[in-house]
Amino acid sequence: MILRSVRVGDPRAFQSYMDGHLRRHFPLSLPRYLTSLSNSVFSPTIYALSTTPGRSAIAVIRISGPASSYIYHRLTHSRTPPKPRYATVRKLYSPESNTLLDESLCLYFKGPHSYTGEDSMELQVHGGRAVVSSVMKAISSLHTEHMPIKYAERGQFSMRGFQNGRFDLTEAEGINELINAETEVQRVSALSSMKGETRELFHSWRKRILGNVALLTTVIDFGEDHDVDQVNILFDKVDSNIAKLEDEVIHYLEKTRRSQILMDGIRLTLLGPPNAGKSSLLNIMADDDKAIVSSIAGTTRDSIEIPMSIHGYKVVVGDTAGIRDSPNEIEREGIKRAKLRSVNADINLVMIPADLNDIDDAFLNHVSSIRNREHLIIINKGDLVNETERLDLLNKLSTKLNVGKDNFRFISCLTREGIDDLTDTLTSKFREITWTDSSEDPVVISKRAQDVLAKEVLQGFKDFRAYKKANDIVLATEGLKFSMEGIGRITGEAIGVEEILGTVFSQFCIGK
Repeated sequence: MILRSVRVGDPRAFQSYMDGHLRRHFPLSLPRYLTSLSNSVFSPTIYALSTTPGRSAIAVIRISGPASSYIYHRLTHSRTPPKPRYATVRKLYSPESNTLLDESLCLYFKGPHSYTGEDSMELQVHGGRAVVSSVMKAISSLHTEHMPIKYAERGQFSMRGFQNGRFDLTEAEGINELINAETEVQRVSALSSMKGETRELFHSWRKRILGNVALLTTVIDFGEDHDVDQVNILFDKVDSNIAKLEDEVIHYLEKTRRSQILMDGIRLTLLGPPNAGKSSLLNIMADDDKAIVSSIAGTTRDSIEIPMSIHGYKVVVGDTAGIRDSPNEIEREGIKRAKLRSVNADINLVMIPADLNDIDDAFLNHVSSIRNREHLIIINKGDLVNETERLDLLNKLSTKLNVGKDNFRFISCLTREGIDDLTDTLTSKFREITWTDSSEDPVVISKRAQDVLAKEVLQGFKDFRAYKKANDIVLATEGLKFSMEGIGRITGEAIGVEEILGTVFSQFCIGK
């Protein structure tokens, strides 16, 4: 008997075939778990290393698909089926040579109650390269034409979870953001999508749009039963509903854009004249000697970027060349880059040494030209001046830079005076920039979803309004349908969504 002669819809014929096939290749008696596979036999079982490659105490190998329990039996020589959600210690043997490979903690999940929604297995083996390689090779050796077992592609486990209805695309992308989270604030941001909060919000928006489409459809279908005034009242009601929803989407989109800063990192630039102590402050903030510190003015010639975490916020700190008029061509290029970084920064820390009597006009002019950015003026070497001198210096610099006194902070990179206060001040500004100072948690959605919201959902609302002004109720309705389809593309519920799945899940790591 060959597989092509068995109708997939006939469980008894299929079971008979599979029993015979497995007896030839596996001498142990098998449970009747294959009966349920009649509709999924052509779906390959996938496997991958889900932990970081390299030597470690433990490595986790993930398996998902119809052959999960078959692989378990072949590797462990167990005659009893694995008990779902119970961890058991089993010796693993090579199916080809019957040699011992390792002793593993095996954890079996019966579909649909698994991450992928199908039968799954996790093998926790010792993390040596040779051990992992031998177990992976043993799994691969079980591949046959009629029971395909393949190494997983990027994001394929998560894609199967999506395809099996375990989560939608917003939750899947939230999982990926959570994996890539580097700080506490990033973790909190990613959780909102992973927990399904984003899905519920989008579903409510889609339902509201659908309700308004239904109202307009009744007018289209039964227009002769309505007078002009009734149609206008209904049209205006829908317009009012959509206007409220549009405001919500715009606010949400702005919030996600600000929250995106949490994932990319807040861009903080150290700006100042030469020898102000920018590199010293960078080394203190990084708790490491990241930049060269010298008493010679103009030591820093290029921009240095150092990612770090400040009170749970990811911050990318840029140390730049001191801004002044310089005859040196290399230094001038560094100054040019420093100015460019300051214009694009989220926050500029403008550093001025307390012992500097005259500030270069080139520096003053540049600071004045970027007044639309967040500024914090740092007066370094505060240990060299007393309280009276500080007050006098503060009055002079506030007038010269045209900056309020509340934006000044005194520090000393030598004695560490004022560093904690500076860190607290920066954290407050981080909250303002990312909107995390409100009672709402930050929200992070993928750039793909942001793009669909802006270019499809909001565009559909705009089209609706334009056609309403032209009294074209049919095309106005189509505009709302376009918005509704856009939300479907975000959550993965749109028709023809296959084209976007590859893009979404290709960003995942192998084994997820």
